[in-house]
Amino acid sequence: MEQRVSLITLGCRDIARTAAFYEALGWRREESQEGIVAFDLIGQSLGLYALEDLARDMGVPLERLGVGAATYAYNVAEKAQVAEVLEAARSAGAEVLREAHDVFWGGHIAYFADPEGHVWEVAWNPHSLLGPDGAFRWAGYT
Repeated sequence: MEQRVSLITLGCRDIARTAAFYEALGWRREESQEGIVAFDLIGQSLGLYALEDLARDMGVPLERLGVGAATYAYNVAEKAQVAEVLEAARSAGAEVLREAHDVFWGGHIAYFADPEGHVWEVAWNPHSLLGPDGAFRWAGYT
């Protein structure tokens, strides 16, 4: 198996509300089948799918699916952009979980949750410089 993530699917109780949140962040919605909302990202896509349908597809009870046990990181090229992205998320209706702050490893991060409770980290990492197209690698681009 190759080391990649192609599609991240977020289970949603209210797809329309969640899609409106990401659109308010400036993300462009792609054409997709009914019941699915998709946003193309740099190198992968983000999908929004009804939580009940996701549980059915997985063959697990709805109660088994939770939120908040993982984070999705949005890395930025400059430290000041952490606060800018956090403010855009707040304006779009995000719940800010933690304001922008310096962390022990030398970076600068903040956390917010989308309307469904999915947790996003906004991060500037001086040890992992972004590629020219904004792509992220753990060891950075040189």
